Amino acid sequence: MPDTILVENAEGPIATVVLNRPEKLNALTRPMWRRLGEVFGELHANDAIRCIVIRGAGTKAFAPGNDISEFATERSNVEQARAYGEDMRRTIEAIATCRHPIVAQIHGICVGGGLEIAGLADIRICGESSRFGVPINRLGLVMAYAEIGSLIWLAGEAAALEILLEGRVFEAQEAKEKGLVNRVVPDERVEHEARETAQRIADGAPLVARWHKKFARRLRNATPLTPAEYDEGFACFGTEDFRIGYQAFLAKQKPEFQGR
Repeated sequence: MPDTILVENAEGPIATVVLNRPEKLNALTRPMWRRLGEVFGELHANDAIRCIVIRGAGTKAFAPGNDISEFATERSNVEQARAYGEDMRRTIEAIATCRHPIVAQIHGICVGGGLEIAGLADIRICGESSRFGVPINRLGLVMAYAEIGSLIWLAGEAAALEILLEGRVFEAQEAKEKGLVNRVVPDERVEHEARETAQRIADGAPLVARWHKKFARRLRNATPLTPAEYDEGFACFGTEDFRIGYQAFLAKQKPEFQGR
């Protein structure tokens, strides 16, 4: 069996994670969910990583969701579905809490579980022919609490419910209008745009990128910030990267950040 989750350039600075079942449009299986979570845990711990690109193999699909052929053996009752859902939850949390910036490179179909994964990225770039949606109302199943979060954070409750209640598959421009993607580019430019985006991120100070991501996620929580959290906003001034950055700016040179 081929590896259905590939990791390219895992030593950084730009790692690529590939959903690798092109013969099934990268439909997600339970082992793929498990391995995807493990991969993001490993990348999270790697200080050499500055950006992660996630994509589906080929150019026909990012992912169409979970492989329905598994339902009879893996999700045929509440007990099985709960166990399967725990695997999904752990992976969703691993992606959501990954400290490194994530760019979703979206070719073609991106629906159901595929949209859940892409929605966890920090920047999402798709082609003009990409299609989006969550047509699970036709299957009689729901997006559980762990799965629905990124959809609501991106699109808001009203648009998320529109997507879920109608189960309609829609075009890239509508996805952009709903906030599901950041950029829509010609299909042949998706990889180039995603790579250039990742490179711009990797060229920046990695500690700053991680802090910005951490702060943005923290502000989703309405709990008042602690004094220690406020103080963390000034920690960058004590880093070597700050010294490198402002001195390079004054010298009109490109900074070579060290991540410390």
